[in-house]
Amino acid sequence: MDVKGFLKEITSSRDYRGQICGEQIIPARPPRYGELAAPLPEVLAAGLREAGIHGLYSHQAAAVDLVRQGKNIVVVTGTASGKTLCYNLPVLEAWLQDPDSRALYLYPTKALAQDQLKGLRRLTEGWPQAPVMGTYDGDTPPAPRKKLRDEGRIILTNPDMLHQGILPKHTAWGDFFAHLRFVVIDEIHVYRGVFGSQVAGVLRRLQRLCRHYGVQPVFICTSATIANPREHAEILLGQEVVPVTEDGAPASEKHIILWNPALLEATGGVRRSANLEAAELMAALVARRIPTITFTRARVVAELIYRYTVERLQQMSPSTARLVRSYRGGYLPEERREIEEQLFTGRLLGVTSTNALELGIDIGSLEACIIVGYPGTIASFWQQAGRAGRGDLPSLVFFVGLNAPIDQYLLKYQDYLFGKNPEAAVIDPGNPHILLGQLRAAAYEAPLTGRDLAAFGKFAPAVKGLLEEAGEVNPVKGKAYWQGHGFPAGQVNLRNISENTFTILAE
Repeated sequence: MDVKGFLKEITSSRDYRGQICGEQIIPARPPRYGELAAPLPEVLAAGLREAGIHGLYSHQAAAVDLVRQGKNIVVVTGTASGKTLCYNLPVLEAWLQDPDSRALYLYPTKALAQDQLKGLRRLTEGWPQAPVMGTYDGDTPPAPRKKLRDEGRIILTNPDMLHQGILPKHTAWGDFFAHLRFVVIDEIHVYRGVFGSQVAGVLRRLQRLCRHYGVQPVFICTSATIANPREHAEILLGQEVVPVTEDGAPASEKHIILWNPALLEATGGVRRSANLEAAELMAALVARRIPTITFTRARVVAELIYRYTVERLQQMSPSTARLVRSYRGGYLPEERREIEEQLFTGRLLGVTSTNALELGIDIGSLEACIIVGYPGTIASFWQQAGRAGRGDLPSLVFFVGLNAPIDQYLLKYQDYLFGKNPEAAVIDPGNPHILLGQLRAAAYEAPLTGRDLAAFGKFAPAVKGLLEEAGEVNPVKGKAYWQGHGFPAGQVNLRNISENTFTILAE
């Protein structure tokens, strides 16, 4: 059964007429293609053809041409629109022209870096010689780390490793930095608030070290839809950025169903558990062999819905019960990779997940998505909804509301979801509390100059003065040299503004 058949079955059933309180149909969109100003090298073009790609979408062609001109860009298009090629193509083209060129890819999660590495390897499979590439993070063993540092041409990592493991040890990375041509920052909409402000400081430290080694890399950013992509990218980098926002990728027809759990009593407003309702929907979809993902807001809820779904499938369709898994933070890396691979290859029919799978991990063609509870932002809602419908077939999204004020408001006033623009991403890299830790780390890496302070914002000179008073930096001939103790980058948690973290233990 396809999703339209399931939708017709569920909407015509008397059992569910009270739960379906709204529907939005997003029509299919045909592709729009673009032409590059100059053709790609033949080995790269052949790799695309081998992958079944015979033309570039308009936004992909525009992005590649802008990067060729040395422009910093931010690509803001829909889920599964092929943003990865917007940076892989110019990076690989540059390596074919100069095998010494390097690229640094930054991802907010390890899983996303692992997934993108697979895509790079698929694209270069069959090449006579391919660039040395790999993930450099906390899961990387010591021997591969050294090989990547010494020989790597494309290194995939995350802001935390860049912050504590690469920048403070840049002298060991001298050859890599001296040939660094591209820095890719994927999913920049994740970098907001304190986390985004801290990452902006890390990127300013990266840029000053690039100047130290005599290079000025091109920055290629990608993002889900946000209200201020250009402004956000420019504040994050401290540089001018050209936006690429015209999405040329095709989109399949999408049906979004607003689902309010049934009332348990006529008065009082108490409703049936959204988790149980989601589990029943998921079991019904999986039993009809419709690949489905269910998003929840908490790890324990992902596990609960998984167990409820399996219990129902064991009664409805026992053969499909083993084709459902849960996915969340806390699993071992090997377990997460296994689940991702099973999803990509179609060996799983269903997965319950936290927002760990919300980002652009390639998990194959899912036909249905269930969102249990409002995820907090409109941007996140559409990002999760976009995980279904990667093929040409119609897709189905259920938003199952919790018995909470905000969810019930959204179910009643549906224009808020379907009519409002996604939120703006807001950061403040010039916050003095954030600057204090970032300038300490920067001074440890290389003496601070007047140009460095200008890049960190108007409060940077005053913060440097505080560091001088504390005896942590020593000004000599216009430069501030680190003379403090310890490892300053290790004292800065990118997700907190304070150095003090407390754990509350209940007896």
